[in-house]
Amino acid sequence: MAPKLPSPLFPLLVFVVLTLLFLHSSLLSSPRPQPQNLPRPPSCNLFNGRWVQDPNKPKPLYDETCPFHRNAWNCLRNQRENMAAINSWKWVPDGCALDRVDPTRFLTLMRNRNIGFVGDSLNENFVVAFLCALRAADSGAKKWKRKGAWRGAHFPKFNVTVAYHRAVLLANYGWHPEQSAHAGEVKAKGVYRVDVDIPADDWAHIDNFYDVLIFNTGHWWGPDKFPKETPLVFYKAGKPIAPSLEMLDGFKVVLRNMVNHIQKVVSRKTLKFWRLQSPRHFYGGDWNQNGSCLFDKPLEESELDMWFDPSNNGVNKEARLLNNLIREAVQGSDIRVLDLTHLSEFRADAHPAIWLGKKDAVQEWGQDCMHWCLPGVPDTWVDILAQLIRHSFESQRLGH
Repeated sequence: MAPKLPSPLFPLLVFVVLTLLFLHSSLLSSPRPQPQNLPRPPSCNLFNGRWVQDPNKPKPLYDETCPFHRNAWNCLRNQRENMAAINSWKWVPDGCALDRVDPTRFLTLMRNRNIGFVGDSLNENFVVAFLCALRAADSGAKKWKRKGAWRGAHFPKFNVTVAYHRAVLLANYGWHPEQSAHAGEVKAKGVYRVDVDIPADDWAHIDNFYDVLIFNTGHWWGPDKFPKETPLVFYKAGKPIAPSLEMLDGFKVVLRNMVNHIQKVVSRKTLKFWRLQSPRHFYGGDWNQNGSCLFDKPLEESELDMWFDPSNNGVNKEARLLNNLIREAVQGSDIRVLDLTHLSEFRADAHPAIWLGKKDAVQEWGQDCMHWCLPGVPDTWVDILAQLIRHSFESQRLGH
């Protein structure tokens, strides 16, 4: 029997197979083409640098008409002196550039995502600057208060929400009055119970709504907020911790438990930051002891340790002390440290001070040398945070 002749298609099939093999080997051996404009993480530490006065620095992205202002921080409306000078200083990191936030580019990147701030009024100070800056790209932004948020805004053009949840200790706490007889009269007093293992209700049910979270605490952890007459008493699993904890030890325990809680309940996909302390600049006494901050320029670097080194035992020493404890608590977690302390230490000139927008406010509250004028230093915080968020999400999008 004569052998069967090969099909006329056989040579074509061989050609196709050889061509595919050649193309496959070429792709393996050729370098992979790199996408253009690849985002690169900052090649330097954005938190180290210096303030440089720049008369050509662009004007702030917002003014006193921003609807998200808090009155006492609206220094333009309250006619704070030298606001132009305050906003002429530019933070220059060592070895790299810090870009001013581009609201349109940032909100485009964050489309259909949400950003949450959790903590005390210094995080509120932060979020107000963020809301006002981003509004430059979406004037239709509306106030937003849901899921326990204290304040916030929704940006409808981009479907982005940015909000603040007030939780000054992060952990749940509440007042528990007691009655005690003293010198023939009944005197009301009590304690503040802190459940170290239970998050405050204001943020306990955010249910992974946020794609970025920024936490802080520390400014309420002092005897001015909780004196010995009305102390903090710490509980765990519903029972008092014994022996009872001093405030600083309680702070450590709360940090550890809140970090553990975040790691357990917040998605690993959520980008998490812990903002370190915003330094105070009381001079000559604390807020309730006629402390003042009527400065017209930033501090020199040589002055910082005198103001903030805990060994000097000054009224502003707590920031660095608490920062060390925060760094220890978040170590080993996926929470990034947002160290805005050092760059803010310089800016003794940028607080609301006596310009609080209310008659007799200083007599009632003292000078505000803790929060920051807006626009002002928190806008630099916004620039840094936005740059870090942008690098992170752009890198994820490109598979890096």
